[in-house]
Amino acid sequence: MLYAVTDIETTGGYASANGITEIAVYIYDGQQIIDSFETLVNPHQSIPRFVQSLTGITDEMVQLAPSFEEIAPRLFELFQGKVFVAHNVNFDYSFVSHQLQQAGFHLNCKKLCTVRYTRKIFPKLASYSLGNLCRHFEIPLYNRHRAPGDAKATVQLLELLRSKDVNNHLHTMIGKQSKEQYLPLHLNKEDIDQLPLTPGVYYFHDAKDKVVYVGKAVQLKKRVTSHFSNNKPTKQKQEFQRNVHRISYQQCGTELMASVLETIEIKRLWPKYNRAIKGYEARFGLYLFEDGKGYYRLGIDRKHKHVSAIHQFYSKHEAFVELKRLVAEFDLCHKLCFIDRSLDEECSSPNCNGACRGEEAVDAYNQRVKKAIQQLRTELPSFAIRERSYFNGQDSCILMEDGRFYGMGYVPAGFDVSMKDELRKQLQEYPEYDFVRNMIKRYAVEQPDKVVWL
Repeated sequence: MLYAVTDIETTGGYASANGITEIAVYIYDGQQIIDSFETLVNPHQSIPRFVQSLTGITDEMVQLAPSFEEIAPRLFELFQGKVFVAHNVNFDYSFVSHQLQQAGFHLNCKKLCTVRYTRKIFPKLASYSLGNLCRHFEIPLYNRHRAPGDAKATVQLLELLRSKDVNNHLHTMIGKQSKEQYLPLHLNKEDIDQLPLTPGVYYFHDAKDKVVYVGKAVQLKKRVTSHFSNNKPTKQKQEFQRNVHRISYQQCGTELMASVLETIEIKRLWPKYNRAIKGYEARFGLYLFEDGKGYYRLGIDRKHKHVSAIHQFYSKHEAFVELKRLVAEFDLCHKLCFIDRSLDEECSSPNCNGACRGEEAVDAYNQRVKKAIQQLRTELPSFAIRERSYFNGQDSCILMEDGRFYGMGYVPAGFDVSMKDELRKQLQEYPEYDFVRNMIKRYAVEQPDKVVWL
């Protein structure tokens, strides 16, 4: 087996917007270096000052160096049929594969990360940085943060690891079925292996154990693994890979419970890499106010953050359909409800008693408005969604009371969920959000056989 031990220096931390300034590749056959290639590279962009300070590579040094496109054929030939080896392999591989693709070559190599490999052989070291490992194992390291020096040290590290690999971890790590080399550098494969194949919510933690991403899954292990099935060269992907250090999770009885919990946890934690939740948020509300003459007025408006609506709606059409129903049923005025916005004095409502012209007594009209509001509130549904749980032998249960989400949890198979007071004791109460409420209502419409009306 041949290994292409590689190190690069770059202008920045992610491949899609940065370039390579130096590359070194040493072909190692398990005993000695049999071929090599090393060169400065002109990235055709400025090298930031802090990078120049770290590597010692300046704009002047690379000005006459070849571009990556010029060296791409030679590099592609070197990598063919080899195992691509690097210290933090996903970083180097993302740059090299991206640059080769730009030059018209498709790199498809097995990968080996010497950070992960070292953790397998020496699991209790304080640090796995190349500099610290070289000091610990007394490996010579010349020209630190330059590609040839770091790559030669990585060759010697690989040689040491192979000599100590009594359990043949190398074979497992580069085997066809292994996805370990795609995992974030700091994430242990064991964290993935112990995930269950059940619905749930998973959390990615950073180096300080802060949650940076929350997701939901139908099968936890399968979904988490899919996050690391590629190594895109974008800033977001590369930063995400660097920042994931640990995974935790909560199992859920059903996919719906996982979706509800995911929303609640995102709202609670506001993780760095989660996008804003928009899909099911109510955007319109039915509002009540009193005009200058004392008449109650109902109106549809976009949802206000600090003003409570009588009822909330997903769409403007849905809101007006409900308002028109109330107007017709309780003989309310089209003009006072902003259905008729014309300048005509004559109201378009067939049963208007003259409130818009001041002809109907304020108290009489307002009483009908109160009755309309009361009916709307009493019509808000109370129901439970009951399903068999995937993992604990009980039934999952989600409770909606008077159109609002109360909470969720698990009940024994024979439990009577129609006893609301007893049901509440079995469930955990959660915050109530529009997104969650509308998600549950839509599920109830789509899965009526799972709904118990209360």
